[in-house]
Amino acid sequence: MATIESGARAAFEARAWSDAYARLVAADAESPLPPDDLVLLAVAAFLAGYDAESVAVQERAFHALLADGRPLPAVRCAFWLAVVLANAGEQARAAGWLARAERLVDECGRDCAEAGYLLTARARQLTADDPAVAAEMFAEAVAVGQRHHDPELVVLARMGRGRTLVHLGKVADGVALLDEAMVAVTAGEVGPMLTGIVYCTVIDACRATFDLRRAREWTDALTRWCEAQPDLVPFRGECQVHRVHVMAVQGAWQDALAEAGRTCARLSDPPGQPAAGAAHYERAELHRLRGELAAAEDAYRLAGATGQDPQPGLGLLRLAQGRVPAAIAGLRRAVDEAARPLARPELLAALTEALLASGDVAGARTVCGELAELADEIRVPALSAMSAYATASVLLADGAGPAALGAARAAWTGWQQAESPYEAARSRVLVGLACRELGDEDAARMEFDAAARTFRSLPAPPCLDRLRRLGALGPGGDGGGGAGVLTARELEVLRLVAAGHTNRAIAAALVLSEKTVARHVANIFTKLDVSSRAAATAYAYEHGLV
Repeated sequence: MATIESGARAAFEARAWSDAYARLVAADAESPLPPDDLVLLAVAAFLAGYDAESVAVQERAFHALLADGRPLPAVRCAFWLAVVLANAGEQARAAGWLARAERLVDECGRDCAEAGYLLTARARQLTADDPAVAAEMFAEAVAVGQRHHDPELVVLARMGRGRTLVHLGKVADGVALLDEAMVAVTAGEVGPMLTGIVYCTVIDACRATFDLRRAREWTDALTRWCEAQPDLVPFRGECQVHRVHVMAVQGAWQDALAEAGRTCARLSDPPGQPAAGAAHYERAELHRLRGELAAAEDAYRLAGATGQDPQPGLGLLRLAQGRVPAAIAGLRRAVDEAARPLARPELLAALTEALLASGDVAGARTVCGELAELADEIRVPALSAMSAYATASVLLADGAGPAALGAARAAWTGWQQAESPYEAARSRVLVGLACRELGDEDAARMEFDAAARTFRSLPAPPCLDRLRRLGALGPGGDGGGGAGVLTARELEVLRLVAAGHTNRAIAAALVLSEKTVARHVANIFTKLDVSSRAAATAYAYEHGLV
């Protein structure tokens, strides 16, 4: 058997995965590779996007290592096979490889690092049903890795324990372990497969704990890591989803929507990629916030079809559509299903909003109280701001102006610190309403005007519409004559025109005929006194209509 030539090894070390894969395949065709080089080929295949080939080569490596009398390295092959297969949804095959690996470890003796890897696999399986036991198993695996001087095992187990502690609501302890794992990853102390897994796990935990600053920092690091490997296929989709979310939080909605479109396209081919549902959900959220309700509806349905629960976004869409009972029913169902503490806050915040819209202030107060308890227990700044916003909304509904003003200012401060301009602007609207309740119309006007400037810059037409309904925009603040004379459907069409869509694309998005869209476009031109799509787009942006 031949060993790989220097060019293949250099390509592997340079993280040029497609080149490394091609060279290794060529070497293997010329003469079967030895087991250790088969392992390299399996890794290169996985990172270059050849999942089925990677699994087949890893299986070859497993058998070759056994034939060489090296059962413990074979156990590692079986472990990574199980990880890849489980992530691809092939749970039965993954379980079979773990069982085979357990048997080999039993035959060799369990005082080895490989036993620690298998311990992390068993802990991962227990995380959902018994996270407390899983956390202890991960801690034991960390000790095994330290005893056998295996840095990859230590990082893998530390990551697992950190994520499980977050799952249990022990956020500070869990995040400390995840940060420690990330230090090892960013220092290049572990291999590329584990690096990608840790990045995605840690960023997911940051988002789950509403730690927006930390999520932004690690997402930037993940982006740099992916960009240094142009032909890297796995993890890039997850990276893009995280980037979309971070861009949306920061208020770069136009860029985020374009990135979301590219991400959804990337994750739809081949179908069945795990991050596809999250990508469609992020795209739906952006459409909803921009007032593009038909496009949001379609994207939420795609998210649901690919395994992502579309709540709370779908519930908030139903509110925007005026379908309040449907919003409450969907959000209550989602709250009832969300057993983990960190899965509930966004749902509770949205349900509070829906209940207030229905006039059920007492119900909203109860739900808001649960959200406040979670915020007090978990103590994450963004979660505290979310709770303060809900509290201020309920207090305003109760007519408790002074208390509402304090809560609204706390919400604004929290969202400012989180660098979330949209949420900060929404909080300023509540500050303005509380000031108005207290008779200070000048202060209210300043808050409303500041919020309107942010809503126009995003742009967030539904929020501007709400300010109009509240009589909260100053002279000229209603977006100009065009907003007043365009129908709701014409506004939807105008926003899609401004986004660069053709009549055919608009017809598909709004489920209309092209002829109907053409008529809407002609009416828009007439009402706005413009003669081209470019002029209509300029008018829309100038007057805050998109």
